[in-house]
Amino acid sequence: MAPIRPAQVNGHGLGYASDLASANQRFSDIPSAIDIPVQGDEGEEAVEVNLEDLLDDPTELCTLLENEKAARNFWMVISLAYAKQRKVDHAIDVLTKGLGAMARGAPKEKLSMLSCLCWLYLWKSREAPRMIPEGALVSEAKTKDFYLQASTATLNEASRINPSFPPLFLARGVLYLLRASLQPPAKSTAPGAQDLSERVDTLRQAVKCFEDASRVSGGKNMMALLGKARALFSLGKYAEALDGYQKVLGKMPGLVDPDPRIGVGCCFWQLGFKDDARAAWERALDINPDSKIPNILLGLYHLDASSHLPTADPDFVSLYRKAMTQYTQKAFKLDNNLPLACATFGGYFLSRKAMPTVEGLARKAIELTDVNAIASDGWYLLARKEHFGDELSKASDYYRRADEARGGGDRGYLPAKFGIAQLQVLSKDLDGAKFRLEKIIQLSKNAEAMTLLGTLYAEDVFASLSSGHKEDKSTEQRKATYLLETVRMTWKDVKKHLTPDASVLLNLARLYETDAPDKSLQCLQQVEAMEIDQIPDEDRPQDEEDEASVLPLLRAHLPPQLLNNMGCFQYKAEKYTEARELFQTALSACIKLADKDESTDTDALVTTISYNLARTYEAAVMLDEASKVYEGLLERHEDYTDANVRLAYIALRQSPNEDGPKQVSKLMQNDSTDLEARALYGWYLSKSKKRTANIAEDPEQRHYKHTLQYHDKHDRYSLTGLGNLWLTMARDMRRDTDTERDKRRKSYERAVELFDKALQLDPKNAYAAQGIAIALVEDRKDFGAAVQIFAKIRDTLRDASVLINLGNVYVELKQFTRAIENFEAALAKDRQGDAQILTYLGRVWLFKAKQEKNAVAMKTSLDYAQQALATSPDHIIYRFNVAFVQIQLAQLLYSLPETQRTLDDVQAAARGLDEAIVSLDEIAKSKNPPYPRGDIEQRANMGRNTMRRQLDRAVQAQREYEEKNAAKLKQAREARDAELKKREMEKQEAEERANEHKRRIAEERHRMQEVDRELAEKRMEEERRHEAAEMTTDEETGEKVKKKKQRTVKRRKKDQSADASGTDGEGVNGASKKTRRKRRKSGTGSDSGVATSTDEETGSAPKKRRKLERKTGGGGGASNKYKSSEIVVESDSDEDADGGDLGTDGKAADEESLDEDVRGGTKEGEDLRMSDAADSDDADEAVVGRSQTARKKLSRAIAEDDDDEEEDADEGEGGGDAVPNGRIDDDDDDDGPQVAAEDEGDDAGGRDTSMHDVSAGAGGDGDGDDGDED
Repeated sequence: MAPIRPAQVNGHGLGYASDLASANQRFSDIPSAIDIPVQGDEGEEAVEVNLEDLLDDPTELCTLLENEKAARNFWMVISLAYAKQRKVDHAIDVLTKGLGAMARGAPKEKLSMLSCLCWLYLWKSREAPRMIPEGALVSEAKTKDFYLQASTATLNEASRINPSFPPLFLARGVLYLLRASLQPPAKSTAPGAQDLSERVDTLRQAVKCFEDASRVSGGKNMMALLGKARALFSLGKYAEALDGYQKVLGKMPGLVDPDPRIGVGCCFWQLGFKDDARAAWERALDINPDSKIPNILLGLYHLDASSHLPTADPDFVSLYRKAMTQYTQKAFKLDNNLPLACATFGGYFLSRKAMPTVEGLARKAIELTDVNAIASDGWYLLARKEHFGDELSKASDYYRRADEARGGGDRGYLPAKFGIAQLQVLSKDLDGAKFRLEKIIQLSKNAEAMTLLGTLYAEDVFASLSSGHKEDKSTEQRKATYLLETVRMTWKDVKKHLTPDASVLLNLARLYETDAPDKSLQCLQQVEAMEIDQIPDEDRPQDEEDEASVLPLLRAHLPPQLLNNMGCFQYKAEKYTEARELFQTALSACIKLADKDESTDTDALVTTISYNLARTYEAAVMLDEASKVYEGLLERHEDYTDANVRLAYIALRQSPNEDGPKQVSKLMQNDSTDLEARALYGWYLSKSKKRTANIAEDPEQRHYKHTLQYHDKHDRYSLTGLGNLWLTMARDMRRDTDTERDKRRKSYERAVELFDKALQLDPKNAYAAQGIAIALVEDRKDFGAAVQIFAKIRDTLRDASVLINLGNVYVELKQFTRAIENFEAALAKDRQGDAQILTYLGRVWLFKAKQEKNAVAMKTSLDYAQQALATSPDHIIYRFNVAFVQIQLAQLLYSLPETQRTLDDVQAAARGLDEAIVSLDEIAKSKNPPYPRGDIEQRANMGRNTMRRQLDRAVQAQREYEEKNAAKLKQAREARDAELKKREMEKQEAEERANEHKRRIAEERHRMQEVDRELAEKRMEEERRHEAAEMTTDEETGEKVKKKKQRTVKRRKKDQSADASGTDGEGVNGASKKTRRKRRKSGTGSDSGVATSTDEETGSAPKKRRKLERKTGGGGGASNKYKSSEIVVESDSDEDADGGDLGTDGKAADEESLDEDVRGGTKEGEDLRMSDAADSDDADEAVVGRSQTARKKLSRAIAEDDDDEEEDADEGEGGGDAVPNGRIDDDDDDDGPQVAAEDEGDDAGGRDTSMHDVSAGAGGDGDGDDGDED
């Protein structure tokens, strides 16, 4: 595939300067007149023929040319002149006669004329109809195929003369293109399979012909390149076609007829770059505003853009109006026979229901186009027209043709396929419609097809339910649900811009009604939201701000059926408040509906909604309100049996002994044939009858039997009631002998038969299924199957009986926790005072306590038994249960070890045992004891004798155990409290020490900061003094300038002036001249290894001296880089001051000793630092991490010559020069402590500078030797 090149829609991308205004036009080389030479009396003459005003009949011109034996160019010019005036038939007649006139001439003379005739036939083929027009004779009809055959014959004749004639290649390629347009596309091809249809083969031959034409012309034939691109486009090779169109545009940017920009836009459209396509077409329209093709294509672009917007969007209207009025209408005005414009306008008039106009435009589109897709659109317009007119046979035929024009089969035209499916639905061919829709969905996940197919499947399900057939429709229901849910999900895709359909949601709600009522309610709520959005603004409340108050007002404008259905689902979900509000709003909606349309009969709606509202009141235990609604219904409809039945039931609940039975009897007198009334009467008999051992004498049994015999033999309530009767009788039967057990088994089987028949009539009868599960448990002990049945019933039947039965099964399975959960759930269902459920709970807690030997569980069992007795104090069985549990509790506590019981528990059990003994004595003396009297008396005597003595011993043993254990517990508790107190004190002491430690560290840091500040201030003062000493007054200018040192030849002075050494014979470094002389002679340095300045100079130049002074910080005091140790040593002795001032002795040292000290450091300094740490008061304040080696770098002393020494001495007296080794000395010895700062930062180890506080000067007594003492 050729690569896609950047779009060059305006033709200037390659730098051509062609003038588009002077673009070539067709027939531009045809002159306005021509002179035909004729033979006259005076020789040759010429007849001038005006080619701009030709005769309507070319016969005279042809006769003239034949008589004068005119050359072929005259024939061709006149023929082309007719063609220029779009009189193509006359042009063909001229050429045909010309060929006849030149029949005897050279064959090559006819070659150009045959080629021209072939092109004219091809032109006529473009304008001819595809099919024979209605009413025309077949023999006279000239269709596209007729002209293509004529063109083929002409082309073959020319090829026989000269097959390599260049114009023939191009003509043959166009012929193949037009022939391919009449051939239908391939139907279905397997994915990846090669298309071998006749149309594809024809297009490939066209490509070959265009390539030959281009090769013969050396690539200069632009029409050949355009033809090849057009053939590639038809083959679906859009990228290669785009490359071809762009090449033509690059080589010939002024070409506008045909315009390659149109082809570029079409390729971009097919490749998905619709905006680029629009840009190409707009450029074509800019160049030629009257071009019809760009106009109609831009109209289609805007129609496509509007189709992606909802119709309510304002942009939809503007885009649609622009498409139809600005572009499509203009294209139609330029050429009202343009097939694409006719098809587009036909769709517009179809939406306006202008059917006669639609048919005319559709016929034009079909007959005049040479594009199969446009013909398909025309057939589809005709099909829709006939579909609206209920002409189903014609519509089906037109849909089929529209589909086949685009290939049919697995390809074809999707709307046409869907139209056929719609016709099949109308024709009641539902199976055929389903099959066709399934095929459509396989090809494309079309939302409309899925909606229709899902609706068909849903209707099958609804029809089966309404008819009462037992046919399984689960597959159809599953398919319908899947399809409609898929459609529902597509609405969330913002790219598809689909509008939700209320019918889809309503069908889904009906499908979910039984199995998933919550989902059904969600669908209805979505429909409600859609309906609320469609309420006009004038009907919306304006003053209400609270949403809760606005919603009921808006709902009053909704369909009452929707609100009623939503209320029913809320009722099933036991949300009675919401259901009541919906039913009340639905009644208001009925009133508004009647006001809007008086012809609407709302009586049935009001009756149904009112009955539902009354049932909601009844479920919410608002019996008075429910009775009022039922009475209102009876006032409107006296024969409303359902209302009478509910009133009788309410009377039974409110007055079971007086008004209730009267109401039921009255109901049976008035509506004895109504099955609902008979069902209520049967229920009343089951609650009020006296139990009898003979089922034939049971009044409830006779009532059900009468109903089945004389009213409805398939009455499900009667069948279920009879099954329950047999079940109860079988449960009460004795089973001591084989005969009794066999009779009991048959009773269970009879009950199961009745339940099974009820289930056959109603597979979802939960009560019948529950009866079968009970029979399985009681007769066959099949607890596993029963649990499965009860679990399914629990999901559908919201009744406490299901939970009770499930709890009893779990008790038999010894799953007491699950049993308790079910019993408590049953108790929570508005049956808090049900003594039977309380008894069940006491029983299961008793079993749990025995199994786990748990006194707490036994107490819970006793509590439930006492609650049951409080609910029904007259029932002697509940009193027996309390006494029984009290005895069991006493036995359990007696058997438990002392560690698992308390004295209070045992004493309470003893009191309960006394109560149980009294209760058992009274029960044994009653008229109808629940168990044999002797057994009860025996149990009372056992409690009075054996168990009472056992409990007395247990009380004594428990008391001794607790007293003995109390002392141990007290001692252990005291020891624990003491230990806790000790730990708390230790914790407090540790916190105090830590706080003290932090405080002392903070104080040391503060003191260190103060010392640093004082040191910095003093050093800054010394620097200022040193700078002032270096300045002098210029003799000439009187300004302060830096003092210049005199450079003289070095010489050794014999004597030193006493004045140069300072007071008391001390030099600047604290050493006398005599001492310095001795040390020069001996050549040894100070024991401290600290080098100072000397009187002997070894030849160092002053420049070198200045470098050394800068390195050692001379002239400016010590280094200005100060770092503090984490912990500062506070010294209490004078020795600390001596040891902390390293390198300040001022003794002379020779150069060799200086180098050695610099390399090795000073041992004495290390010892002095060690002694500082040892003499400190607190080990926590010792220097942490201080280096154990001597300092690696000391202040360097500079040897000066004799003249410089005198000059320095004078400066030291006058200006207080800083000592070269970084030592600061005060001659007056009264300015406070002296500090020695040594820079260790230059060491490879990067150590911090150490600073020591001293209390006295290092000079000692002035002889310079005190610094060497330890």
